[in-house]
Amino acid sequence: MFETLFANTGDLNSLILRVVLGLVIFPHGAQKLFGWFGGYGFKGTMGFFTGTMKLPAVVAFLVIIGESFGSLALILGLFTRFTAVSIAIILLGAALLVHKENGFFMNWYGAQKGEGYEFHILAIGAALLLTITGAGSYSLDQLIFSL
Repeated sequence: MFETLFANTGDLNSLILRVVLGLVIFPHGAQKLFGWFGGYGFKGTMGFFTGTMKLPAVVAFLVIIGESFGSLALILGLFTRFTAVSIAIILLGAALLVHKENGFFMNWYGAQKGEGYEFHILAIGAALLLTITGAGSYSLDQLIFSL
């Protein structure tokens, strides 16, 4: 009984974390790539990133693709470590370049100019955990690389 209670199998943990993080990140990527959920789409986002934010076009492109397809790859457990560290880097960039000036807290009550970076810290932690643990058994990584 105690063995079951204290057993440490990471397969289900990795599955849950991958799917949840992927589902949370996907709408942000879909805003940037497709214009869904009130986003500006690919052209508008590229214009904002390269014009207003002065990011190199290749970085802007990688952010859009990383959030869009990276989130789907996480859900499927495909190239999980690479995808997770990529998402962590994207979120770190967003926290430092966009959200840092708004402080720590999210804009829960509409009292501040924009959103803080607390979400980013949480999501970066989840992505780093997946970078360390990998996708687990319930993943395309496991299926592909066990052949």
